[in-house]
Amino acid sequence: MAEHIVTSFDDDLKDLARRIAEVGGLAERAVDQAVRALTAVDLAVARKVIESDDHIDALQREIEERAILVIARRQPMAQDLREVMAAIHIANDLERVGDLAKNTAKRVIAIDGQFQPKQFVHGVEHLADLALEQLKNVLDAYASHDLEQALSVWKHDNEIDVLYTSLFRELLTYMMEDPRNISFCTHLLFCAKNIERIGDHATNIAEIVNYVITGVQLTDERPKKDTSSLTSIEYKEA
Repeated sequence: MAEHIVTSFDDDLKDLARRIAEVGGLAERAVDQAVRALTAVDLAVARKVIESDDHIDALQREIEERAILVIARRQPMAQDLREVMAAIHIANDLERVGDLAKNTAKRVIAIDGQFQPKQFVHGVEHLADLALEQLKNVLDAYASHDLEQALSVWKHDNEIDVLYTSLFRELLTYMMEDPRNISFCTHLLFCAKNIERIGDHATNIAEIVNYVITGVQLTDERPKKDTSSLTSIEYKEA
């Protein structure tokens, strides 16, 4: 009987991990499509991203409900309990990633028909590439219980912050140089912030993976180098 219970619990954990992988894949796809919609100003793709968010939300709720049911039935302890709670927290982070992708897609619809210098979008694309790489790596670390890979994601969050700050300053410069750029660049700033936040959620997941494996919370201060709030704008008289 005990062996049967252990086997059933293992199946429960595998089911939660499978569902996390599913929602993670959907979140990654939503981010990728939102950025592609932005670069091409593709309203059809943007609308698909917005519509897909309901599916991500539904999966997140399913994971939470399944995890609560597992706790009620199995009463797990120690690492087993951490595994179940991790599924809940990671699903929440991925649901937020989906929301940020949706918000970016909404910006695509908002900028339709505005003055759109294509070169301004390149920085956002690069930022998205980094954030998606972080997200993929941390989901792989969760699936394989790879502590080293999870900590690597945690340590490299500052790379996204540095790029975001640089992009923030670049877009401000474009706005000051030509008033026609203001509206479009403002939308891009919001998109860039959405993507920077996706990197933060990947880092959250890395911290969760560390806790699942070690049972110890990361106590070091998270490496952050987003200095956009400290950026000053100097106006020079002509």
